[in-house]
Amino acid sequence: MSTTTSHTSEPDGPARPARLIQNEATTEIPVHLLFRDEPAPAPVPLKPAVVARRQGTGEQPRLGRPAAVAPRPVPHVDPDLVERPARVLPGAAGVLAGTCGAAGCAVTSWWAGLLSPLVLEALRLPAHAGAGLGPAQWAAYAGAGALGLFGFGGLARGRTGRAWVLDLFGRYRGTVRRSGLLWVNPLLLRRRVDVRLRHWRSEPVPAADGGGVALRVVVLVVWRVRDTARATLGVEDHETYLRECVEAALARVPVEMPGGTRGSADAAAEALTRLVAADAAAVGLEVFSVQPVRVEYAPEVAAAMHRRRIAALDAQHRASVLTSVVDSVEDTVTRLTMRGLVELDDYERKALVKDLTVAFCSGRGETAP
Repeated sequence: MSTTTSHTSEPDGPARPARLIQNEATTEIPVHLLFRDEPAPAPVPLKPAVVARRQGTGEQPRLGRPAAVAPRPVPHVDPDLVERPARVLPGAAGVLAGTCGAAGCAVTSWWAGLLSPLVLEALRLPAHAGAGLGPAQWAAYAGAGALGLFGFGGLARGRTGRAWVLDLFGRYRGTVRRSGLLWVNPLLLRRRVDVRLRHWRSEPVPAADGGGVALRVVVLVVWRVRDTARATLGVEDHETYLRECVEAALARVPVEMPGGTRGSADAAAEALTRLVAADAAAVGLEVFSVQPVRVEYAPEVAAAMHRRRIAALDAQHRASVLTSVVDSVEDTVTRLTMRGLVELDDYERKALVKDLTVAFCSGRGETAP
């Protein structure tokens, strides 16, 4: 019997190195690559990484270097635009000037002979045969009329809690915070500003909680105008600017629903007040408090979140009831065995625990687990 050995024909060429490992699931590893001298490994720059903490291991995460965040631009207002007191006179000066102007017009009419005899007799003035209205009479009329108009036209009444911002041809001329009868230059444009302590209750404003759930928040803002010049001339409408600052702050600060973690509402109010006060200070507004007074879910998620909240409350109630039942069963079994009232083996102990659990759960209106 002859044995025939078959050889696989090899192609012409250099001999291939022997294979170290070769099968259907592995790749070929040449032997000469395992023992050759390798050069020193080149250093590879690595960026800082953040390793998450594994649950239950107590291992603290290693945080990488935080990326630099560019600071937000601060609102810029003209530094020369600062409130300063305006130059005004007491109201008596305006009344005196207006009276002198009216008297000057009357005297000029008497000089021109324009007063009727009845007026002369009532005022007990001597008759004067004037030559009529000449250049001198017209000049006297103009001077007396201008004095009367400036005197009476500049009278203004200052009120407590209100201020006047004076503007002459687009240039700020000062602020009047005095009360009573005053005389202000009638050529100046007056802008009334309320400087009392004010509060504003907003409409429902879009917001979000810590988990990104859409909310509708109503806030109460307590504020006042501190610098009338910047509030009036530094921005088009300071009340609209304040509302927009509140909306921008609510978009950045998460607001929790009532009944959340203790102190979350105070923390949110403090953060909102700090942000709005910083943004509104540039236009002369002083913000004392930004307090959420009503927080509710947005209409598109209200139904789902309501069901989720009810399910969470139900689960919490069941957990508390189960804990109470387990404590009661444990206390009962412990007392029975410690006082020597019963001798129980493992089977009897399990049966007693089961019966007591069913009895306590039935008494509390719960179904035994």
